[in-house]
Amino acid sequence: MGKFQLAACGFSMGSTLAAQSAPTASSNPWLSFMQETKAHAQAHGALVPLLSPSDHTVAPAAFGLPADTAAVPVAALQAQGIRVVPWTTNNPEQMRAVIRTGVDGLISDRPDLLQQVLREERAARPNDPRLAHFVVSAHRGGRGLRPENTLPSFESGLDQLATELETDTGVSTDHVSLIWHDQFYNPQSCRHADGSPYTTDNRIYLRDISSTDAQRTFICDKLHFGPDQKNDLSLSPVSVAFAAQEHLASPYAPTYIAQLFRFVQFYADYYSTGAGRQHPQAPQRAANAHTVRFNIETKILPPVTAQSSEAMRKLPPNHTVDPQTFVTTLAGIITKAGMTDRCAIQSFDFRTLVLVEEQFPAIPTFYLTEALPLPVL
Repeated sequence: MGKFQLAACGFSMGSTLAAQSAPTASSNPWLSFMQETKAHAQAHGALVPLLSPSDHTVAPAAFGLPADTAAVPVAALQAQGIRVVPWTTNNPEQMRAVIRTGVDGLISDRPDLLQQVLREERAARPNDPRLAHFVVSAHRGGRGLRPENTLPSFESGLDQLATELETDTGVSTDHVSLIWHDQFYNPQSCRHADGSPYTTDNRIYLRDISSTDAQRTFICDKLHFGPDQKNDLSLSPVSVAFAAQEHLASPYAPTYIAQLFRFVQFYADYYSTGAGRQHPQAPQRAANAHTVRFNIETKILPPVTAQSSEAMRKLPPNHTVDPQTFVTTLAGIITKAGMTDRCAIQSFDFRTLVLVEEQFPAIPTFYLTEALPLPVL
């Protein structure tokens, strides 16, 4: 996920949010916006969408914002059947503040820290049903512990018993949903497997490479996200074993959605009947891997409109396939794999979410938001 204000083709801008104690659909943009998305989804037989707002819009005071800053109305949204899962919180005390707003889950680079905070909160409030079913979402697999969006990062997220793996996708030349956060393989994280120089000057966009060539060309094992991020493969035995089975040049070779599905099943088997079955946490790890969900982003920016923020206008243009191709590819892979009951599709570009609701109504949608003003349908 990235940080930018919202503007989407086919949506007009809503009004700015005014502080209020009892928000209604007519007076609160967050609520009116999500009611519009809910109405659209239900009109097409789709599931009720979720809201995934930036964490600072849920608990403003915890992030140093003025005390009178109006927050996302979590309870009012939940009363409408709309679940709220913010992104991306890594500080334990900020996690605690966001959790105490009553949200349904939290996306984090540090699922290990989030699990610790949850244990403490559950001990303090053992009868809170939301805490019992709280979504622990490992952002990019849990990039605070392993290089992001790689098999070892997903393995680490599963090791932390994350109930959801969050990730990002582009579409390759062979119409595969490649996993990566940026629209190109970022030299900050990736290097050429053959040792030749790789920089932003010769960067390769996901839309311009096949899935096979991506796995032959890159190893994405660079460390750049703090001292707790490790690329020691002794910490990733499942990734090493799976990479050997898949004939990958490295466990840190770029992966893709269908391969991630296979990896998670491999992980479950590794701890139930394979080499990891004697691990002290083997039963919990296997059980969790059998049910873990996938929250998958279409990595495409909304088009710039007259209402777009200045920050939005400064972003580079998309170097991706079009929204329909994104949806046809990703939702098609999910459907073919029989994973519609374990996947959701998220995006800042609401064009893709509208298409998912209209064409693949069995797959839930997550509306990613950064800040006001919000677009409305």
